[in-house]
Amino acid sequence: MTQFLHPKYWPSWFGIGLLWLASQLPWRWQMFLGGFIGRLLFYAIPKRRAVCLTNLSIAFPDKTSKEIEAITKAHFESLGKGLFDAAFSWWGDVKKLLALSHINGIEHLESALNSRRPIIFLSSHFTSLEVSGSILADRLDSCFVFRPHKNKLLNHLSIQRREARFGKTISKDNIRGMIKMLKQGTAVWYAPDQKFKRKNHLMVPFFGVEAPTNPATSRLAKLADAVVIPIYCTRCDTDASSLGYTLHIMPPLENFPSEDINDDTLLINKIIEQQIQTHIEQYLWTHKRYKGAQINGKSIYQ
Repeated sequence: MTQFLHPKYWPSWFGIGLLWLASQLPWRWQMFLGGFIGRLLFYAIPKRRAVCLTNLSIAFPDKTSKEIEAITKAHFESLGKGLFDAAFSWWGDVKKLLALSHINGIEHLESALNSRRPIIFLSSHFTSLEVSGSILADRLDSCFVFRPHKNKLLNHLSIQRREARFGKTISKDNIRGMIKMLKQGTAVWYAPDQKFKRKNHLMVPFFGVEAPTNPATSRLAKLADAVVIPIYCTRCDTDASSLGYTLHIMPPLENFPSEDINDDTLLINKIIEQQIQTHIEQYLWTHKRYKGAQINGKSIYQ
């Protein structure tokens, strides 16, 4: 830990300290502050705002420019709240978090557990993703697949807090490790829905436009003989009847994997599209999901 005392990490420590303090506040205060920060970010990071506007315009061509801008503003508020979601899941009171948690479709998980087959949670990048593992932590042994952070302090801290709160962690590149985990009976949380531009990528439609897509879910399921359960987490801070977080557990994929990895990958994209339609603003739109793709012979991101 002494390496993280270097002055280059001081700004990171300052931000971490603020998030820890925020995680001790009442949840409604956290959401208020998160929304406020998100509104500031909308104006502070124009490049990401432009990416969000572009993605939404592609995904929802029938919406007007005003509707797209309104969703973008709502998305940035959700991004800000997502920072506080992560802090709350890492340092907040577990009892308070669970009191704010709801599960839809728990019967699908129970059915999969009864089958005694390995489980892959097919996750997707909603802004409350960090909360997901905490909701199910006491129900089964699980492993969270993550993308290593360039900031070594944040990388170390995220691994430490995730393992402390909801299970093991494993790098997204460690496919062998994931298969080993699955065969040992540890459920693996896998989110393949961000931009993926490597030698094994497939160009598969996402909201009607081909996007570089990670086909590894199909391979993982086949190698481990695993059942694949689509899962995503959403937030509600307005309706008193469903206040907090809802973990949506969808039915396991049938006849998956098939003999055609392109069909499998397209099916996954369609399921994520279905999830997004329920809470458009809470999906992560600020990454370049269509990077490398073209429309009318032109690159999407200029």
